[in-house]
Amino acid sequence: MGSRFLQIALVITFIVIAAMLYSQMGQMGVETLNYSDLVSKIQQGKIATMNINRETVTAEGMYIPALDTEGKQTVTRYRSNLPPDYAALLKTAEEHNVKVEFIRASGMAALFNPTMLLWILMLLMPIGLIWFIVSRQSQSGGQSQAFNFGKSRARMMNPERARVTFKDIAGLVEVVNELDEVVDFLREPAKYQRLGAEIPKGVILIGPPGCGKTLLAKAVAGEANVPFFFISGSDFVEMFVGVGAARVRDLFDQAKRRAPCLVFIDELDAVGRLRGTGIGGGHDEREQTLNQLLVEMDGFEPNSGVIVLAATNRPDVLDPALLRPGRFDRRIVVDSPDAKGREEILKIHLKNKPITADVDMRELAQRTPGFSGADLRNVANEAALLTARKKLDRLSMTELAEAIERVVAGPERRSRVISEQDKKVIAYHELGHAVAAYRIPGADPVHKISILPRGLALGYTLQFPEEDTFLHTRQKLLDRICILLGGRASEEIAFSEITTGANNDLERATELAREMVTRFGMSERLGPLTFGNKHQSVFLGKALMEDRNYSEDIASQIDSEVRLIVNGCYAKAKSIISDNKRWLDHISSVLISGETLERKEFEKLMEDLDAQFGAPGSARASSAFTQQPGSIDLCISGDGA
Repeated sequence: MGSRFLQIALVITFIVIAAMLYSQMGQMGVETLNYSDLVSKIQQGKIATMNINRETVTAEGMYIPALDTEGKQTVTRYRSNLPPDYAALLKTAEEHNVKVEFIRASGMAALFNPTMLLWILMLLMPIGLIWFIVSRQSQSGGQSQAFNFGKSRARMMNPERARVTFKDIAGLVEVVNELDEVVDFLREPAKYQRLGAEIPKGVILIGPPGCGKTLLAKAVAGEANVPFFFISGSDFVEMFVGVGAARVRDLFDQAKRRAPCLVFIDELDAVGRLRGTGIGGGHDEREQTLNQLLVEMDGFEPNSGVIVLAATNRPDVLDPALLRPGRFDRRIVVDSPDAKGREEILKIHLKNKPITADVDMRELAQRTPGFSGADLRNVANEAALLTARKKLDRLSMTELAEAIERVVAGPERRSRVISEQDKKVIAYHELGHAVAAYRIPGADPVHKISILPRGLALGYTLQFPEEDTFLHTRQKLLDRICILLGGRASEEIAFSEITTGANNDLERATELAREMVTRFGMSERLGPLTFGNKHQSVFLGKALMEDRNYSEDIASQIDSEVRLIVNGCYAKAKSIISDNKRWLDHISSVLISGETLERKEFEKLMEDLDAQFGAPGSARASSAFTQQPGSIDLCISGDGA
């Protein structure tokens, strides 16, 4: 609407300007005279005819037989203003045989008057500008804000444009089966209704970010032959009370008219948080919107044929009334993929990319524990960018391994100038992690050691498990803390000094030790108890303020237990490093010269040195937290954590 009005305004402006130019062209070659000069020329016999209108006199000179310089006959034209009393002018013209004609000005002639045209243009331009601005504002978002403020902002998915199907999803077999059943119910409801089965009213996808919840919704839209509406939870909530509820009503009205259909609400926690936590109480806009959503999903009026598909990574903050059967009948957990799932996901993301024959999907899957589908897609894209940067034709294992490290720790920073002394400290720090991991039985193997700056890290040690593990023993957690503290222990033993490089290691070790005591009940002194509320922030949807559920005496004991665990693991790490000091001295020189060590090189060096010096024996940490799936130990400068 706005663009069409702009086009019309431009056309009108062009016509007005053209008319003004045409009117001015008619006055070209006309000599302007005052009244007395015009009378003088009449008396001299130089005027043949006169045309008189209401305001002006247009006169033509007498025919002159002589030719001009170009051989053309010339007739001079004059123009003068008409005096109020022009009777004397007419008498003078009659005496000198001047032909006089009176011209009645038409409406078009008056309209094409330059002065009139200028006034019309000046009047139309501000009116057109105001109309254009109002039209643009009222049409923003494709809907009139003045009259459709309470209309739903949900958009309908075009089935022909939904290119994602269940074939494009890997690593989520059980989830796909659950959603495929919903799609099949919409396609063939009679197959289920003859057995007394009812269509589910709501399906909620729960999982961490990047695991494919929105992608699954797109696949459902691509598979289902029914209308599919999609909207974000934040699109309901406005600053005006009642607008969100009106949009919920309008959304379900549209859905009911097109039933059976699917409605997808992304980021449900934006509108479905626990009620009673806002400062505004029951008049809070978000709560009013949630109340309307609860009624629409399962209220007095039947809502048959409309399935609500929602996604969230914060199920803990949702209102219980929203999650009960009858509203969201089915809760589907979309978790991070296991090794087999990661392998299948990598195959999908590398399917349309040229790769070399040496690319091993299984090895890549083992090197990416804990990666989500979004992380794996990023790995494939980073590898393609690196390949293009190197001007190669195919992706190889080198680029894919580099891409994994870029996703984990950031891009390399070879331009950063590091002194030889700092290089030596970083090398001993990272080897402290690696040697501790190598000597502790059952620890995850070290895949790479590097002293090249990457992201905020001055160096890093990559550890990847051989297989996915979901339960971690107390000893495993203690071993993990011991490995984290191996870098600080190595610095202290090698240089009799400590640096700020262990900042990140100390934070993680302290956090893991505290969770062992407060969450996992792994303290012998405090027993199998948990301490502290899981959620202590208003932004998590709970109360504005929550007091801890333990006394000051218990808090002091927790601090003591955390200190005991960390100090015990640090003592064990120092013991391991002291026993392997000669190993560190030999391998550090190799690491400094080559800057990186891969798993095979590191293990070969350790085996050769064991054969030369005699293995000092394995060690067990006497006291230590956990091993998250896959880990990276970073040596980070003190001004960046």
